[in-house]
Formats: sequence, structure tokens, C-alpha cells
Amino acid sequence: MPLPTLPMLSESFKSYLNTLLPAQLTAVSVLTGGDINRVYKLDTRAKTFVIKVNDAHAFPNMFELERLGLEHIAASKSFPVPQVLLTGSYEDQSFLILEYLKSAPKTENFAEIFGENLAQMHQKTAPFGFERDNYIGSLHQANAHEANALDFYINQRLVPQFKRARDTGYAFKNVDRFYKNLSDLIPNEPAALIHGDLWSGNYMVNEDGHPALIDPATCYAPREMDIALMHLFGGFDAQIFEIYNHRFPLVSGWRNRLKIWQLYYILVHVNLFGGSYYASAKAILQDYA
Repeated sequence: MPLPTLPMLSESFKSYLNTLLPAQLTAVSVLTGGDINRVYKLDTRAKTFVIKVNDAHAFPNMFELERLGLEHIAASKSFPVPQVLLTGSYEDQSFLILEYLKSAPKTENFAEIFGENLAQMHQKTAPFGFERDNYIGSLHQANAHEANALDFYINQRLVPQFKRARDTGYAFKNVDRFYKNLSDLIPNEPAALIHGDLWSGNYMVNEDGHPALIDPATCYAPREMDIALMHLFGGFDAQIFEIYNHRFPLVSGWRNRLKIWQLYYILVHVNLFGGSYYASAKAILQDYA
């Protein structure tokens, strides 16, 4: 089935952008984006940018929060991220204008660089939570500060997703028992700066052939959450984890905990896409409850 054709930016919107861009806009073309945003390449006389556009009423402050996440990752001096030119709104549309990242083939040591950068990002720490709530996909993601990894994961990650699932008809048994059992399973590590939505579609290969991160759902959280999502859908070289573990060793038994962290992302998929992920979430509960 052919992909739906994205609407082009209106002439009035392009005229407005010309008042903001550092050089005259010469061409606009559609880029592949996600389910939420419309994404376009903006060519100007000086350089090229990317603009992401969505419904300002449906996803309030989404792009300001994405900008905040990118800024935190950039400050960690780990992965390259696209520099944000500006965020704004036009009529009923919000937009985010970013640096356009040119791409090149991966370098031979791409996996090594990825593992090193991931370890460096995760070594940046702060209290569990984040300065603002943000989004995971199109869903609200709570980021209130918590005292430890267990409380953060239960209160800020699992409880809101289980509630949302229950409200839409997806029932789960033994959730309280599952929460109780987590106290003996989750390592008491400091919070790490995580990307928060680190599947294979959220990294790029930049013009140096190195990994760059995009579309974060950033917070300070258990670092194994990033590791678990990377394993959930695949697409990452096993050497990344070997290098990571050499640079910043994970607590013993981390592979046995992957499903615990994956439950959050599976619940997000239940709440976004429905029942195909429901059985997976129930199976994890059954394993640990």
C-alpha cells in the first residue's frame, strides 16, 4: 500500500518562515517522519534545516520539551544531536526548526563509538525525574522527582501507563504484587541521563559516520531503561553493549532485568496501538508477580 502523501507547507507558512530563517528559503521537500509530526527539509541560500510540524492543541509544548531534551544530551558531551534553531507556532501549528544532519556510511568503529558515547551520557547524573514532564511518543510522560530508582519506575512510569490501559479496557492482574517484588530486583543505582526512547529509529549516522541521537524522551532515570529498549526491538550491534559494559559496567544480572524495564515501553505501545502488545505485557507481569 502506498504511503499517504503529506500536505506541503502553505505559501503563507513559508512566507512566515522566511521572516525567521537566517537566509532566503529556496525549496521545501517532504522527509520521512513519525506518526505524530510532519517533517520537511528546508533549503535556504545559506544552509539546510529540518522543520517538524504538528497540531499545537493536540500536543502542547511538545517541541519545547524536545528542545530541552536535546540540550541536556548535548550538555553531556556524549552523542551529537541536531542543534535547535528555534521553536514556535503559526496559526494552529507548532513547529521545531533543527539543523539538518547530513549522513555518511558508518565508520568501522561505529559500535565502539556508540558504546562509549552511551556510557558517557549515562554517567551524567541528577535526581530521578526531570525539570518538566514530557512525552513518550504522543503520550504524556510524568517526570516528578523521586528518591530512588524503584519509586521513580513505579510512580512515574508504570502507574500512569497501567491506569491509562485500565481506563481503555485493558485489565491486568497482580500489579501490586509485581510492584512489591520489584523492590528485590531493581538495583539501587544513581539516576542517569537517558535518551528515553532509544529504539533504532531514533539514532542517525552523521556526516562523520558516527552515531547521533534524535527525538528524545529525556529524563534522569535508571540507565537500564535505555539498554532494555535497545534490546526490545533490536537493530543494535552486540558490540555496543560489550563496549558499554567495559566503560560503565552494569550491575550483575542486568540481562535478567531487561523485561522489567521493557514493560514500560510495551505498555506505551498498548496505549498507543492496542491489543497486539497486551499479551506481552501480561506475560511479563506473570513472570515477576
